[in-house]
Amino acid sequence: MRINTKDLPKRLAAYFFGLFIMTAGIAFSVQSDLGVSPLSTLPYAVELWTGFDMGLGTMVMHAGFVLIQIILLRKKFKPVMLLQIPAGIVFGWFTTLCNGLVLMLPRSEFLPLQVILQLISILLVAVGIHFYLPANLIPLAGEGIVSAIAEVSGWKFHIVKIGFDVAVVIISGVLCLLTVGRLGSVGIGTVMSALLTGTFIAWIDKLAKKLKKERQ
Repeated sequence: MRINTKDLPKRLAAYFFGLFIMTAGIAFSVQSDLGVSPLSTLPYAVELWTGFDMGLGTMVMHAGFVLIQIILLRKKFKPVMLLQIPAGIVFGWFTTLCNGLVLMLPRSEFLPLQVILQLISILLVAVGIHFYLPANLIPLAGEGIVSAIAEVSGWKFHIVKIGFDVAVVIISGVLCLLTVGRLGSVGIGTVMSALLTGTFIAWIDKLAKKLKKERQ
């Protein structure tokens, strides 16, 4: 992982803005009570079980992912990859902040409203990714661990990504069932997120390119 310093201030702004918008999207999915995005299911499951703050759980999870990368990659693990830990800390802090802000919205069991909140969540996550990825700075540890598994296994990244997300969702679902007696962090919203986020990103990218072309 090599960090390109060209236009660094502008890219840093896009990077952190993207992370914040992503966590705002996660907060909306929590508020919808239909299930959160795949990688967020684990820290949210732990919060439902123990009351341990989801943001802090996210930080611990990201640090754990980095530790697994060190074990898998060994000498191939580069010191710069440790920057995934502070990135995870920022992401976790944003998660706590946005969860607190979204709590001001009313929570409802009215299904159409829950679906609307979930769709807002997916849209925000997609917008966040639109800003975060092109900045090409520090990948979040969720991507880092998938890259590490793909490298040592020889499997394609997207195959590992699907398998990894499914594994995290299953673990989270089982944890919720055993501890709180319901799926909790996993639900139809998790499925919606997995299926629709990519489509939303494609729409946003297409719209951004169109707007940029019109301004030229």
